[in-house]
Amino acid sequence: MELVKILPMYQKQYEQITDALVNDGYVVITDALEKKLPSALLNEAKNEQDFKRAGISGLGDLHLDSNRRRDKIHWLSRSADAQASFLDFASGLQEYLNKELYLGLSYYESHFAIYDKGAFYEKHLDSFKNSKNRVVTTVYYLNEDWTDNDGGELVVYDEDDNFLAKVKPDANTLIVFMSEKFPHEVLPAKRKRYSIAGWFRIDKV
Repeated sequence: MELVKILPMYQKQYEQITDALVNDGYVVITDALEKKLPSALLNEAKNEQDFKRAGISGLGDLHLDSNRRRDKIHWLSRSADAQASFLDFASGLQEYLNKELYLGLSYYESHFAIYDKGAFYEKHLDSFKNSKNRVVTTVYYLNEDWTDNDGGELVVYDEDDNFLAKVKPDANTLIVFMSEKFPHEVLPAKRKRYSIAGWFRIDKV
């Protein structure tokens, strides 16, 4: 089994995320991780050829539906340096959340997501109520020089469908929220948009 360690360099972020999940259920952090990490991850994403259309899951099936989402994905692995560094951060966060909040998170999965011009993802939840698979969601952005006119924002709602936040997908911005409590959507992007979506889970690997 892989050894999970809390990284001292990210202690402040771990504390901020944990406090926010308890008090608000979500948090948006700008300049979240090492300054060079987003550009390194962006280069790895641009050099990766094996992106596939993302599907819609539910009730045991997975299917493509371009009317609901149009992003392409590639799962992260430790075979590349920047991806390994990001996964190290996530492993530390998993350990910290388990220690402080007793969430029982068993593993973390994440993928690059590319939204081509015009691509979007309609409003959805990352976990069905009481399904207890995805517990905590993370979204991390890699986009340099993103302007307000480029679109592609993440819009987050509360459990009563009230607007909470619109997040510009700037490089090194991190969003963390409880997976079954916050509906969210990705507005249409007006140029190619890169991110990493991830989930801490409590089911079996």
